[in-house]
Amino acid sequence: MENRYSSHTVTHLTVHIVWVTKYRYRVLEGDIQKLCRE
Repeated sequence: MENRYSSHTVTHLTVHIVWVTKYRYRVLEGDIQKLCRE
């Protein structure tokens, strides 16, 4: 992630997603799982 520059600000946003399913079923698999881990 890179910094975003505006006229008076610099921002660097990072988002953490926690996805909890009932009974811990595997919801994301394969390429989608790899993409979300990155």
